[in-house]
Amino acid sequence: MERLSRLDGLRGVLAVYVMLGHAMPFTVLPHWVAGPFSHGEAAVDLFFALSGLVIVNSLEHFGCRFWPFMRARAWRLLPVYFAVLALALVFYAWPLPAMPWLGVAAGQIQPAALPRPFIWHLAAHLTLTQGLLPSGVLPYAFVTLLGPAWSLSTEWQFYVLIALVLPVLPGKRLERFTLGLLALGVVYHLLAPHLPPYWQFSRAFLPDAATFFALGLASTVWLRGGGAWLFLLCLFVAVALGLLSGEAGKALVPLGWALALLVQRHRGFPVLGALLDSRAAQYLGAISYPLYLLNEPIQRGCTLLVAPWAAGNVSLFTAIWLPLAVGLTLGGAAVLHHGVEVPMMKGFSRRPRRATLRPAQVEAPRSALTHSPPGTDYEWPTHGQS
Repeated sequence: MERLSRLDGLRGVLAVYVMLGHAMPFTVLPHWVAGPFSHGEAAVDLFFALSGLVIVNSLEHFGCRFWPFMRARAWRLLPVYFAVLALALVFYAWPLPAMPWLGVAAGQIQPAALPRPFIWHLAAHLTLTQGLLPSGVLPYAFVTLLGPAWSLSTEWQFYVLIALVLPVLPGKRLERFTLGLLALGVVYHLLAPHLPPYWQFSRAFLPDAATFFALGLASTVWLRGGGAWLFLLCLFVAVALGLLSGEAGKALVPLGWALALLVQRHRGFPVLGALLDSRAAQYLGAISYPLYLLNEPIQRGCTLLVAPWAAGNVSLFTAIWLPLAVGLTLGGAAVLHHGVEVPMMKGFSRRPRRATLRPAQVEAPRSALTHSPPGTDYEWPTHGQS
């Protein structure tokens, strides 16, 4: 049974892109070097589409039962998350030194000190509810302690919604759920600009990313042999909303997702295929989750170490800080993957549990499901792969 391995590689490439995007505002590299890495939100949107693609198989593996599925998600994601959150809190104990060359973007990535009231920001991060809080309740809660965790809050909202709603839908429930999620995204994007300031939500609010999750779900339907109409509809809506947002780059994200699926399913893209199939990309895909979460705390720790020593020499700071931050992030992600992520997944897989996949509860997939190595959450549907 074949895996959609090139999408594993894509996940690794996206994690590295986000890491470099968070690093560039702290350097004085020329714009032609740093500029291409300024679209980190687009990379996260592709992560959401990837999540939509794989999550249905995981839910069906547990018989579409809410608590077994959510326990598996918690076992998979939370140990690494809490470890990285603890590291972030340690580094936040020291304020950043003065670095006059930093602009607004750097301040948004690395706040100067701990937010106030700290206890409520910590509670939001511990419960992954920071994406559910409007601006008037706890301003900027989605990025105050561990910036990359905002997308994990969005993912968690998606898991709860699909686990509660999908099992009770009649008929072609996956198609119905995808259409409902797509409609939610459209309605929210039309209404959001008109909400009062107190009730403005951050990009960590699920409806803001609903169209990308729907695009991933529609890809699952297509790969299982369903009609392509749902995929094309979701693609069209995502592109249209991107254009309406006034940011042309937003419209390119769903097109990039469509290209990724073409690279996976066909052999007409040898260069891209070879890149995503490479051992480096595949390994980065394996460590992508801790790599994505860890980059900001490691970069902050390196800033605390290097900035006082560089004494205002921005060129010297860049020359030392950038390779140190990248190297330590990659090394730390590997340590977390092999020391926390893989052991926790192996421990969960060894736990005795009843068979949960019951024909009466779950629609039989029309294609084979592949199972991933421990430490990943890929169980890909395959259909018509060349």
